[in-house]
Amino acid sequence: FGSRKQAERLLLHRDWSFNHHNIMNQAAISKKRKFVADGVFNAELNEFLARTLGEDGYAGVEVRVTPIRTEIIIRATRTREVLGEKGRRIRELTALVQKRFGFPENSVELFAERVENRAGCAMAQCESLRFKLLGGLAARRACYGVIRFIMENGAKGCEVIISGKLRAQRAKAMKFKDGYLISTGEPKKHYISEAVRHVAMRQGMLGIKVKIMMSHDPEGKMGPAMPMPDAVVIHEPKEEVVPMMGAPQYEEEAQEN
Repeated sequence: FGSRKQAERLLLHRDWSFNHHNIMNQAAISKKRKFVADGVFNAELNEFLARTLGEDGYAGVEVRVTPIRTEIIIRATRTREVLGEKGRRIRELTALVQKRFGFPENSVELFAERVENRAGCAMAQCESLRFKLLGGLAARRACYGVIRFIMENGAKGCEVIISGKLRAQRAKAMKFKDGYLISTGEPKKHYISEAVRHVAMRQGMLGIKVKIMMSHDPEGKMGPAMPMPDAVVIHEPKEEVVPMMGAPQYEEEAQEN
C-alpha cells in the first residue's frame, strides 16, 4: 500500500497522544469517556483504512470486542487484494493497528469480509468515481456511468453530487439524480447508504457525495429486510362461493303457484 513507512507515519505521528487500549483498561473510566474513546478509535481506524485500502474497494469497518481479543472486520469488494499474497498485507495492517493503539501482543485480529452487493455500497462507488476522475474522465460522463451501474444492479434510486473547479476557474456544483430517494425519517437509517470523498485534482480539490437508496429484500442480503412504512400491499380478492342451499325448495313453490 504505497509504502509501509507512509502508513506508519499516518498512524503513529499524530498531534494528540491517544492510547485506546490503555483507556479501555482503566478501572474507573466514566461512560462518557468510554464512548468518546470508542468514537475516536473508530474514526481514526476508518480514516486509516479508507486511505490505505481505497483502491481495493474499501466499504467500511466493524469492531467487535470480546473478552479474549478485539476483532476488526474490514468490508471490501476485493478481499484478495486486502489479504495480500499469503496473507502478508493483512498481517502488516494488524501490526500497524496493534502498534498505533497499544494493543498487547496477539490481542487484536483483522479479518476481510467481501461485500456482496457492490452497487449498493456508496463507499465503493465513491472510490470508483474518484479513480475515474483521477484517470482523466470527464466529470459528467463519470457520474452518469456510476449512476447507470447502480440503477442496473437493482437500486431504488441514487444521487451523485460533485463540486469544485470542474473545468473553468470558477467552482460549481453538479447534481445527478435517478429513481426514488428518501431523505428523512427512520427508513433513511436502513435504506440510504451515503459516502463522501475528496479528489485532489490538478486545478484544486473536488468533493464527491454519493447517496444510494437500496431496494427492499425480505432476506436482508441485497437490501434492508424492513419494509417501507408506506408500502401498501394489495392482496388478490378471494373467490366468493355462492351458497346453493335451498334452491330446489323455491322451484317447487314456484311450480305450485
